[in-house]
Amino acid sequence: MSNADDRYTARRALIVIGLVLATLIGLALVWATRRVLVWGLVAAFLAVALKPLVDLVERRLVRRRALATLLVFLATFVVLAALGAVIVLPLVDELTRFADRAPGLLREARAGRGPVGEVLNRFHLRRYAGTHADQLQRFGSRLGEPAVGVVRSVLETVAAVLTVVVLAYLMVLEAPKIIAGTLKLVGDGAAVRLRRIGRDSSRIITGYLSGNLLISVICGGLTFAVLFVVGVPFAAVIALVVALADLIPLVGATIGAIVAAGAGFLHSPTAGVVVLVFFVVYQQVENHLLQPVIMARAVRLNPLTVLVSVLLAAELAGLVGALLAIPAAGIGQVLLREFARAGRQALPVPAPAGRDAAAGGREPADGSPPPAGG
Repeated sequence: MSNADDRYTARRALIVIGLVLATLIGLALVWATRRVLVWGLVAAFLAVALKPLVDLVERRLVRRRALATLLVFLATFVVLAALGAVIVLPLVDELTRFADRAPGLLREARAGRGPVGEVLNRFHLRRYAGTHADQLQRFGSRLGEPAVGVVRSVLETVAAVLTVVVLAYLMVLEAPKIIAGTLKLVGDGAAVRLRRIGRDSSRIITGYLSGNLLISVICGGLTFAVLFVVGVPFAAVIALVVALADLIPLVGATIGAIVAAGAGFLHSPTAGVVVLVFFVVYQQVENHLLQPVIMARAVRLNPLTVLVSVLLAAELAGLVGALLAIPAAGIGQVLLREFARAGRQALPVPAPAGRDAAAGGREPADGSPPPAGG
């Protein structure tokens, strides 16, 4: 008997050790392939966002899935390229003008003249600027030295974008075959449930993207109004950059604030302070009011759930976690609702017998046992 118990204990210990090792190996594989997994998640979001448009083009204009997918992707990237040209060309022109004016601005700052010199005099920083101006010049001259690292970063970014585009294109193109093949492997009841889960998940992701775009439009419009009032040049271009940066939850408004406030301070110290105060107030309003309320309506989640999920995901997984927090919470809610419903349907319902059934299952008021017999 003891030998049998020892064998049973050893078998359970081996099973536990095997499960622990399998978990560690799985986590190590996920960590080793985290970049590819992130690319796949981004491609899946892009595919889910473009799939309804591809289905519409295939149903209304062309009858071939491949041609409809190609047309939608080409139109999307033409729009993105046009937006990039509208943003990049004026910014490059402005940076070139700033680079030409930089030596003169530095001389004025040393002498205490000009907008930068006024700021230095007001905050008693002129001595610091004069002492460290040479160090700033040497630092600026060294910015062009790590050219190999910059080129490598650009190439990696281009490779990542191309990989995401190809993955999204193939996902949209093969979506009907993948869905049909998956549904054939399960029964009719499971197929209905999977279709419902897929439809609700697609609605959540689409609602998340539309809500995020609405918040970005609000941020860009308010930024344009503030920049136009204080007289900052290229207000429309800067507002468009801020709107695109605001697509990133939580930190997007901060990135946009850096760009807009920098442009404001280059124009005048007063404009820079006004823009900076505006973004300090707006970011609090967006993070704690606009985003929870709009996302709650778009994704159909509780505003508290939206805010808590974004904060926790941003703390755990950084920028990627903040981007995926709201749709992940919505999909989790869909799965919980479906499996909780299935669990309630699977619970056995005890059937009353005898006179209890005739009496509706009621017990005597005094708690005494029911009478015996018919």
